[in-house]
Amino acid sequence: MAAVLCSLLLTTAQAAQPARLPLSAQDKADIERAEDYLNGVTTLKARFLQVSPNGASVEGDAYLSRPGKLRLQYDPPSPLLVVADGSFLIVHDQQLGEPSYIPLGSTPAGILVRPNVRLNGGDVAVTRVVRLPGVVRISVVEAEDPASGEITLVFSDKPFALRQWQVKDAQHQVTTVSLYQAQSGLTLDAKLFEFKNPKFTAPTLNTGN
Repeated sequence: MAAVLCSLLLTTAQAAQPARLPLSAQDKADIERAEDYLNGVTTLKARFLQVSPNGASVEGDAYLSRPGKLRLQYDPPSPLLVVADGSFLIVHDQQLGEPSYIPLGSTPAGILVRPNVRLNGGDVAVTRVVRLPGVVRISVVEAEDPASGEITLVFSDKPFALRQWQVKDAQHQVTTVSLYQAQSGLTLDAKLFEFKNPKFTAPTLNTGN
């Protein structure tokens, strides 16, 4: 499960370099719609379904607070918790004990929570835009290192909203996270985006006689 999560959230240096096709005027218009939508989101709460390449699935609660904050709370019996605190993406597997701290800017998740989302400019670039009935799919790579991995953002067309993201690993296997029961504009507790390592939590002492 931890390996699946890493393929979901981290870039993969060995991934094959995706082809970058010329963008049409319609592609550019859809990219602008996606940027406007993501920049307009302040908070988001949703249920999520994560499906790994082998078909195994797990559900949980997703919380987003832009800029910089994300929480994926996996349902039991999954031991995983993922928190983006504004600087790091923290992956904690309670069975393994020690959390991992990854710079937020080095993960695909960082695209979703950066202060000013630009999908085709600066340090990221769009490889392709695919339009299907009721769906717009936008695939993005790092501009300076396109072989490091690819994330595809999947939006419903009407209303235009983020419904899913997919990350392709070095073996071209895809991990998918789908959002449902999404609510935006909510007031979220700031403590959702704090992580306290249980290893360093002191036990309460009994001082009674």
